[in-house]
Amino acid sequence: MDKSTRYKIFNDPVQGFITVPKGIILRLIDHPYVQRLRRIRQLGLGYLVFPGAEHSRFSHALGSLELGQRVLQNLREKDTTISDKEFEGTLIALLLHDVGHGPLSHTLEHTLIKNFTHEMMSLAIMKELNTQFDGALETAIQIFTNQYPKKFLHQLVSSQLDLDRLDYLRRDSFFTGVSEGMVGINRILKTMRVFNGNIVIEKKGIYALENYIISRRLMYMQVYLHKTVLSADTLLRSIFKRVSDLLDQDYPLHFASPKLEYFVKEKPSAKKTISKKAIELYAALDDYDVYQNIKEWQFSKDLILADLCTRFLNRNLFRTSFIDQPPSEELTQRVQKETFEHLTGAGLNISPEEADYYYKFDVNKTEAYKYKNESIWILDDQEAIEFSKAADTKNIIALTEPLVRHYVVHLKSITI
Repeated sequence: MDKSTRYKIFNDPVQGFITVPKGIILRLIDHPYVQRLRRIRQLGLGYLVFPGAEHSRFSHALGSLELGQRVLQNLREKDTTISDKEFEGTLIALLLHDVGHGPLSHTLEHTLIKNFTHEMMSLAIMKELNTQFDGALETAIQIFTNQYPKKFLHQLVSSQLDLDRLDYLRRDSFFTGVSEGMVGINRILKTMRVFNGNIVIEKKGIYALENYIISRRLMYMQVYLHKTVLSADTLLRSIFKRVSDLLDQDYPLHFASPKLEYFVKEKPSAKKTISKKAIELYAALDDYDVYQNIKEWQFSKDLILADLCTRFLNRNLFRTSFIDQPPSEELTQRVQKETFEHLTGAGLNISPEEADYYYKFDVNKTEAYKYKNESIWILDDQEAIEFSKAADTKNIIALTEPLVRHYVVHLKSITI
């Protein structure tokens, strides 16, 4: 049989040519649940800051799959026993690990469904696909949920040094143009091995690993938690908060997307279980549902909703100011007062309480390396040493400390 009939090749600008064998993995790639990821931006609203950040969750899923193929083959070459079933199951888990992401990735993750994380939906969708594919995803689900006996397979999917992170750091760096996120992926992959049932890094890969940890911190500061991204996220959530409040008041509001209407009106919760209806509707949602509605709501008779949507569509965003400590009562009251005065002065007829849609006090916490709960291990002379103790520099010790930043998103006319 000609090789071209047994494989499909994807040309990826980050990971190069990705060769996918025809069979269940390719059938999963072609499934509507996975194709939907083409319509979800990997970095959510990051494109409002970085014009090139238009890449999708789909490309990231393929990138993670490719890294999985490389690592599993490398581990086999180092005499690690990995059956064909385990090889395929790990690749499926990597392909589907983010299939549960909703519109604009993390931005609306806790808005559309309460008590929810995208990992919960990924698992629910994987179980649904397992039914559709007659139980072919059983191993993948066990690996994804860390129920499979070989724990190192789960560590490739989800850990402090998983293939998900290695792909998205490199991919996001490429598409944003932020060179600090460029990680020596191949060095890390080549020095991975299994020791006492866990993934470890050979000592010769320690400097590439240091670069990975530092790059992770820099990408959070420069991209994922960029002040304008925080501002855009806040504005979008304010739009959905206004919509929810209007519906609570029985305000007649038109939805351009019935699927999005379900989540906003019904306010489903995942505290106990995710209903089959919610899974089906969620698996059809993408970025376009959100934009269709915002374009519709910019003409709403509710002046606040119309103003917020117009600001979003025209990128007339708020400003983000970082503050040294949690906000004082005095600062909170001043921001509310000045916001109300500015908006009413501009002709927007609102109450003092409704000024809350135009500012938000918040805090973010980032940890480049959470060594206390889930460590990265360096193999040195047949002994596994925790990475922060094995590293030659003290930089890694500093990066194990969480970085906490308080901030306020507010109108540009207000001085903080």
